[in-house]
Amino acid sequence: MTDRLATTLCGIPLRNPVLAASGTFGYGIEFAKLVDLNQLGGLVTKGLSREPMAGNPAPRLWHTEGGMINSVGLQNVGVSAFVRDKLPKLRTYTVPVIVNVFGYAIEDYLAVVEQLEDADGLAAYELNVSCPNTKEGGIFFSSDPVLLSDLIGRVRKLAKRRPLIVKLSPNVARIEPFARAAEEAGADAISLINTFVSLAIDVKTRMSRIGAGFGGLSGPAIKRRRRYAFP
Repeated sequence: MTDRLATTLCGIPLRNPVLAASGTFGYGIEFAKLVDLNQLGGLVTKGLSREPMAGNPAPRLWHTEGGMINSVGLQNVGVSAFVRDKLPKLRTYTVPVIVNVFGYAIEDYLAVVEQLEDADGLAAYELNVSCPNTKEGGIFFSSDPVLLSDLIGRVRKLAKRRPLIVKLSPNVARIEPFARAAEEAGADAISLINTFVSLAIDVKTRMSRIGAGFGGLSGPAIKRRRRYAFP
């Protein structure tokens, strides 16, 4: 059964097509006591920045009838701490590890990838240009095809050891021009999609239910409606 599920992604052999998405699985090692990481097809780490980030103020989560709003704010230990403390533990597993990378400026992305290029035990990079709940998520790159192309082109020249996946935003009028720009700039694949910009208001206080004011919606609400899916 395992062999029948085997596939590849950008030339990376996967035991199966199930990957833990960035932001849902920490750095991976936090879940090692709950699940055999080697049974996954692959895992994508939470986003890594040039310097550590504390993230957004609480509350960070709000459950809706059709999904969940999150506003974690890309809290992370920073690329140096990841390479020093997290990556050695991940290397004890055989699951392919894809690192999510984000920044506020092109130089931030380049600095993170440059440091990761010198590290072993990674399978690919996922450029996060689409986080909707923090200005440091690089979302403005996914709102202008020219800026997106420039970012990918410069990272592509630096990322020589591994495939480059680009995570796009749904918060645009049309996503096709951005997918095409990513392909032409050198992306090996695109990841669809990040969460939708969203807001939840407490009708009694007239205040946002999210500490940062707004967040990203995920879950059934953003999927295409089918007659049998939502009674």
